Amino acid sequence: MGTIKNIVFDLGGVLIDLDHSQAVQRFKEIGVEDAEQLLDPYEQKGIFLEVENGTIDADEFCRKLREHTGKDLTYEDIRHGWLGFIADTPQYKLDYLLALRECYNVYLLSNTNPIIQEGWARTTGFTPAGRPIGDYFDRMYTSYEVGVTKPDRRIFDYMIKDSGLIPSETLFVDDGKSNIEVGRSLGFATYQPRNGEDWRAAVDALLK
Repeated sequence: MGTIKNIVFDLGGVLIDLDHSQAVQRFKEIGVEDAEQLLDPYEQKGIFLEVENGTIDADEFCRKLREHTGKDLTYEDIRHGWLGFIADTPQYKLDYLLALRECYNVYLLSNTNPIIQEGWARTTGFTPAGRPIGDYFDRMYTSYEVGVTKPDRRIFDYMIKDSGLIPSETLFVDDGKSNIEVGRSLGFATYQPRNGEDWRAAVDALLK
């Protein structure tokens, strides 16, 4: 597959190992009794979806969650809940991205929110190497900033238009079946890893 010039990565379940049950447990501990219904491994529900698609900002989300629980939750309480999703951030995967950037344009396309991004990923606390997430990508497209979540085609269309990438010259790596199906329909080469998988050899094979 020598025509590939761009690689688009998802964040959770691809670059970061996810722990959905830990996030559910943490939110239950701060009073979100219906956390299991609201939190989804691929797309959130209710106010959790609203903050990921940019309908509400971080402050409004915190206010609504306090109303939802009837508790005076701190920002740190809520941030701790969101970070429950993060099981591990393997440095070897991020180092691999830096190597890829020597030959390819590397993009992020992620359903995420400002609490995870501004409160963790875009800080030096993101990795043991002390580098924020932006150091590993040419451009980043996040659901809350674009205003729509995957698998809605509009977030893909936005990325294509903004970056100028050509789908037939692009590999899309995402752990969500629905997201992969949309990417494939747009002409991307695709790979769907399992959560926690070391997918470097599989990606290398697709790039040959």
